[in-house]
Amino acid sequence: MDRTAQLVARPAQHAVAYDPGTPPGPPHLGAPRTGPASRRAAQVLADNWTGSSTVPSPGLYPHQWSWDSAFVAIGLRHVSPRRAQTELETLLDAQWGDGRVPHIVFNPSVPLDAYFPSPDFWRSSTAGRAAGAPRTVQTSGIVQPPVHALAAWLVHRADPGLSRARGFLGRMYPRLAAWHRYLLHRRDLGGGGLVSVVHPWEQGMDNAPSWDAPLSRVTPAPARSFRRADLDHGAPEDRPTDLDYGRYVRLAAEYRDGGYRDGGTGPGGGEFAVEDPSFNALLIASEHALAHIAHELGATGTARHARAERLTAALVERLWDPAEEMFFCRDLHDPHGSGDRHGPRGPAGALVPERGVSGLVPLLLPGLPREVAAGLVRTLRGPHFGLGTATRLVPSYDLRGEAFDPHRYWRGPAWFNTSWLLERGLRAHGARADADALRRAVVDVAAGSDFAEYVDPFTGEACGATGFSWTAALTLDLLHDDGTTPDEPPDEPPGMTSGTAGTASTTGTAGTTAPGTTSGTGGTTGPDSAAGADATAIEGGDRG
Repeated sequence: MDRTAQLVARPAQHAVAYDPGTPPGPPHLGAPRTGPASRRAAQVLADNWTGSSTVPSPGLYPHQWSWDSAFVAIGLRHVSPRRAQTELETLLDAQWGDGRVPHIVFNPSVPLDAYFPSPDFWRSSTAGRAAGAPRTVQTSGIVQPPVHALAAWLVHRADPGLSRARGFLGRMYPRLAAWHRYLLHRRDLGGGGLVSVVHPWEQGMDNAPSWDAPLSRVTPAPARSFRRADLDHGAPEDRPTDLDYGRYVRLAAEYRDGGYRDGGTGPGGGEFAVEDPSFNALLIASEHALAHIAHELGATGTARHARAERLTAALVERLWDPAEEMFFCRDLHDPHGSGDRHGPRGPAGALVPERGVSGLVPLLLPGLPREVAAGLVRTLRGPHFGLGTATRLVPSYDLRGEAFDPHRYWRGPAWFNTSWLLERGLRAHGARADADALRRAVVDVAAGSDFAEYVDPFTGEACGATGFSWTAALTLDLLHDDGTTPDEPPDEPPGMTSGTAGTASTTGTAGTTAPGTTSGTGGTTGPDSAAGADATAIEGGDRG
């Protein structure tokens, strides 16, 4: 029996494996953590709150980022479920008419030169008009990984009573369904069922070595045509190179000039199209979460679980390499085309032979074939990632790779969101000792680095920004008392009291207001914005 048949033949596993120790049902907020690490993490989220959303870092990233907000909501639910709901509502208020959730929602009170590319580069309201870009909110035109349904489900579970009273899931569901529909219908550029990214920023791991070959075919924009604001806040040796940036700018500008169309020819038609394992794994996790949301709203959710299982089968068939025991990106425009195990009549493009953390993230999926999950755990422990031996957190790239750099962005440093995802995956597949060790390491290193954006995987030395929102949020999630959490580090300097960030108020602390709703009442203006949906619409709303 081949791997796909084996996967389909296995009994369905529909448990939410991402929230151990917190079964669905009545409110499950456990004993609040009041130690110094949790107080400092809550303070970071309070400091970075604008009144309706959380910036990743006030200096380096002064707007709202899509997958950052999903991770922020996952942690924020433990101190303020209301604010966690508002975080997601604000983001989805900027959703485009075609269903896409933009990767940046710009705060109009932030000067244009504070971040590049700024709103005047993306021109969303004009260049994105045909795709239904909102007229009153400025956004980017590309997307980021779809963690949002998973975040919405976990936020609901933090306080089901509040969620039901506010109609939170009833308002979120049609928007999330439209988001997934956009990805599944408009971004299946390889024809095999998986979603493709059309820019490295969409996958979230901007300068990962997996992008080097696909990007090498892109002519960079002239250096004089843009100014990098990121270097005002970060060391050049920690950031992507100018050559990388020139290629990012060229790709984004061509996509914009093509009206943000997907899969066409000419401008915006796709110099870059890659099927990425992490992006697709997060979509699968969110499909399972959407099934749980549908069930909460009165439907069975079976169609979404089935879709998630089909996507898992496609992920294994198209991106899994059994010899290397990990998943790889597929470059759909690789001119060599058949340079992988599928042979000349296999899928378009070829696997990119670079071992990145993206190829490990599918471990979070509970429905993986057993031999695939076991292989991923072996790879995590092995010499290429060294978890538990050479490294405490999971490096973003192969320790033995030619491009490895322990400080340069996604070319080696450890990031807290990927370690969080892999901690969930290890726990889901029974590797509890590894999961416990990784959890302790995340908490210790996060607190010791002042919640850094990313760290040296060997030493834990802080890189990038400190006081980084998703680092603080995911530390709070791992510190939450679910029966498996470690003690807090004893030597963290005191922060604010834990109740400070726990208020349901949305008046904010930073004195600025990001675009979108500020009241948290959930008014919607995007696609499929009905206040609720009957069971038939919920179950079948995105079939096409």
